[in-house]
Amino acid sequence: MSVHVNKEVKKVTTHTLQRMKAVGEKISMITAYDYSFARLFDEAGIDVILVGDSASNVMAGHETTLPITLDQMIYHASAVIRGINRCFVVVDLPFGTYQANSKEALASAIRIMKETGAHAVKLEGGEEVLESIKRIVAAGIPVMGHLGLTPQSIYKFGTYTVRAREEAEANKLRNDAKLLQEAGCFGVVLEKIPAQLAKEVSESIIIPTIGIGAGMYCDGQVLVMHDMLGINTEFKPRFLRQYLNLYEQITGAVKNYIHDVKAKDFPNDKEQY
Repeated sequence: MSVHVNKEVKKVTTHTLQRMKAVGEKISMITAYDYSFARLFDEAGIDVILVGDSASNVMAGHETTLPITLDQMIYHASAVIRGINRCFVVVDLPFGTYQANSKEALASAIRIMKETGAHAVKLEGGEEVLESIKRIVAAGIPVMGHLGLTPQSIYKFGTYTVRAREEAEANKLRNDAKLLQEAGCFGVVLEKIPAQLAKEVSESIIIPTIGIGAGMYCDGQVLVMHDMLGINTEFKPRFLRQYLNLYEQITGAVKNYIHDVKAKDFPNDKEQY
């Protein structure tokens, strides 16, 4: 009989996610950036919402995640929090708000927690950011790590290709995952790495791993809502399963609306006072 930890709890917490890993129940995570979608996803029963710095791409139209500011992330996160009752909400620390030093990292994390009401923060990197993670965790703020393809480092990588295929990078990732756990992270996102490596890492640590393009062996999965719902149609990586084609449905609906307005068919007798 499969155990459903998520059905037993009134509110999803870091403890819930830990229990889900322990009993082998997969964790579902999706991004959201506003009140309306957060409300829908929460009511559908999602375990975790990530207020991703992907807002830089899908909400603001930037080419990378780098331009989004802490103030903008706080705006998105507070809107999401107003839409949820049950799920756990993690907010990305945007580029430039934690890399300089651990004091700045803690100040950024505190602002997110105080001004949004979110439950945790996420930041990218391994050994390089350990001091910041330890400092944030010591202040009582849950931290989720992020290894593999780390989009804030895109200019260093030069490409969005799969990471950690080479042994040296794979070994660093294995080591980083253990370091993140020791530093107090409650979970870690693994992005675009070989499935076997993700399996190995997931089995070697007790905190949950959340995969995106990291295969079936992670303890959970995350997708960007605009990709998964087919709002954004240009992005078609192998790891993406598109559950809807909202692009077609929305443009179709708007075309019908335009047609009805032009044809003087909307509003009709019943639609006026």
